[in-house]
Amino acid sequence: MKPIVQISLDVETIDEALELAEVAVRAGVDWLEAGTPLILGEGLHAVRAIKRRFPDKPLIADLKTMDGGYLETEMMAKAGADMVVVMGVAHPATIRAVVRAARDYKIKVMGDILAADDKAACAIMLEENGVDFIIVHTGFDERHEIPDANPLDDLGKIVKVVNVPIQAVGGLSVEQAVQMPQHGAPLVVIGAPLVIDDDAFRAAYGDLESILKVVVRRVKTTRA
Repeated sequence: MKPIVQISLDVETIDEALELAEVAVRAGVDWLEAGTPLILGEGLHAVRAIKRRFPDKPLIADLKTMDGGYLETEMMAKAGADMVVVMGVAHPATIRAVVRAARDYKIKVMGDILAADDKAACAIMLEENGVDFIIVHTGFDERHEIPDANPLDDLGKIVKVVNVPIQAVGGLSVEQAVQMPQHGAPLVVIGAPLVIDDDAFRAAYGDLESILKVVVRRVKTTRA
């Protein structure tokens, strides 16, 4: 697939999220993500608010579902989510429930392999259970405790074992992020520490629009 640029709105309030999303959309970002901190802070009201403001932008609700798969997916879909995230370490029954609800509501599922003991096996299992995308994810706490941790540590082997599109996320530099399509991950995520403060869930300082425009331009001209 052609490279896609997604921004993670990992802030705590709807106002912050809409302000950041406005900048991102002006810069040419393709997908918007209601990040976990935002959903924790504002609930599905945040998903509704983002979808209302940007009805034509695909929207991911990153609730990181671990249980109650059908109900959570149904709630997010009804709020306006076009994609939801289920954790690969959840019980396979939960993964199947999320996929079933997503099919019923005509949305897509991202499977996150964060914290899986065998990430390649987890990615294969997620694909076999019907997820549409795989997320190779180095988590917030992990990369703060292990500064060298990086999704590139696992990306190569995941690309070899699944056929669905992949995204790599977590602590990537700008340079690493724009190179993701070359590594087999065409869904490029812009988040911490690029536009979100890596020590707190708030927008980072600096000229975010200019940064995002450069990232979008480079990703779109990168050959996968």
